[in-house]
This record gives sequence, structure tokens and C-alpha cells, in this order.
Amino acid sequence: MPTHDETTAFQRDRNRLTDAQTERFKARLADFIGDLKEMEAGRRSWFRPGLRVKKLSGRPDVYEMSWASDGRATVAIGDPIVAGKLHIVWLRVGSHGILR
Repeated sequence: MPTHDETTAFQRDRNRLTDAQTERFKARLADFIGDLKEMEAGRRSWFRPGLRVKKLSGRPDVYEMSWASDGRATVAIGDPIVAGKLHIVWLRVGSHGILR
């Protein structure tokens, strides 16, 4: 199981999501975590196309994940805390505005 951290900004952003946005994010988060587990097991090399995970322009260590038409989350893949397990750092979550 991958490990994770959350920035204060991510926690603040998550608390601002509407109930509908929170449910949509949680559904996509389950897919994201499932893909991470598959990567750890060597059965997948990258995220499923529907998550649209890509490098954030100008920030080679930060990735963007789409969870709705105007829903984005930014994440960094950090140094492993547990051997053989991916470590994710959630940075921001919200609309396209978080990308600025």
C-alpha cells in the first residue's frame, strides 16, 4: 500500500470542496490508489488514461490528476518511506485555479 502526506494547502483545499466534489474526488482517488498498487506490484507502468495524470508544466517533480471536468489535484512522488512502496505527497485539490 502506498504511503502519503498532505500539505496544509491540500487540507485547506479539500475542506473547501462541496459534498459533490468530495464524492467525485474520492471516487477518482480510489482509481489513483489502485493504479499505485498495481505499479508497486509491477503490473502497471503508469496511471490509467482516464485519470489524465501528467507532469505539471514548469514543475518536473509535480503531477496533475483530473478528477472532474473542472477538478484537479496536484501530487508529487516523494522518496519512499517504506521500501518497495511509493510515497505520494498531495499538494493541492480543487478547480483549475489551483494550477496557477
